[in-house]
Amino acid sequence: RAIDEDRKTKYKAAVKIQRWFRACRVRAYLRHLSKMAILIQKWWRGYLRRKHFRKVVERAYFIKKQKFYNEMAVRIQKTWRGYYFRKYIHNFYALKKYLNAVSMNNELVRHELQEYAEMKENEEKMKDLEKKEKEKKYQARKMHYLLSTAQIPGIYNSPFRKSPDPMELLLQKSKPLTHRKQQVKSPFVDELYDWPTCKEPPAFVTSLPLLPADRQKPQGPFRDPAEVLQQRYKPLEPTLRVRESMYSPPAKDRESTRRKEWRNPIHDNEFLPFSSYHKNYEKYEPSLFKSGKYGQEAYGTKYFREVYPKKWIADKDFETLFSSIALFEKFGKTYSSTGQIV
Repeated sequence: RAIDEDRKTKYKAAVKIQRWFRACRVRAYLRHLSKMAILIQKWWRGYLRRKHFRKVVERAYFIKKQKFYNEMAVRIQKTWRGYYFRKYIHNFYALKKYLNAVSMNNELVRHELQEYAEMKENEEKMKDLEKKEKEKKYQARKMHYLLSTAQIPGIYNSPFRKSPDPMELLLQKSKPLTHRKQQVKSPFVDELYDWPTCKEPPAFVTSLPLLPADRQKPQGPFRDPAEVLQQRYKPLEPTLRVRESMYSPPAKDRESTRRKEWRNPIHDNEFLPFSSYHKNYEKYEPSLFKSGKYGQEAYGTKYFREVYPKKWIADKDFETLFSSIALFEKFGKTYSSTGQIV
């Protein structure tokens, strides 16, 4: 029994030693594998980063080289364009020559303008002198009554002067001013003078002389004066019965033709004069004293005065409004001259 218990104790001790050893060996192997994996990953990641860095460096070098080439190309283009513009387009010497020519032309134009201005100034001065001279002569003619006479010396003929005043000499040369009234000739005198004797037909006036500037046209429904004169002095137009005898050959021929037309009437017009086609259907107008749907109609809206809108001077008809009078309030409403309620 003691031997068996010792054997079991030794067996358990051996198992524990083997377990520990195997665990140490496995842990050492796992550590080795972990180190190898880390080493492999380090080398692989380093390779990838170096490869990516080479690409970044190559790209940056290409961009820098492209930028340098672009700057050099811009410099070359700038130099060439500057040379081309200075030589062919903006030539300094040609521009200088043109500016010199322009300056010379400007000097000539300025000199001519100066002469022209002086000439116009002299003309204005001459006109002013002539105007003053005319005014002076007019005043001399106007004041001719101040001229010296043998009995009475004038105000310009002073006894203290050795020589006469220039105004006195001008009064002697000028003539006195006379005011004559202008005779206004009426445009209708000659035409109407011979009309009662009927010696010759009158020449009607179709256009009247213009009114003065300070006079305005009369407002209201007034007709043209030429139209009124033509209607008033209208020549006689006798009929055929008055002009010629009814027994003359032309009158007899017309009588026979009239009888044929009366005997054989021919109607070429499809719509006869007595048919309803020619009737004018006028709108019904209610009585002036009748009150309708919209109230009583204003008195004097029609058949009182003719209205011609084409002959209106203003944009509306001529109307005169009267203020209401208290005296007529008991008789109803008050109306204006055009029929409007005041």
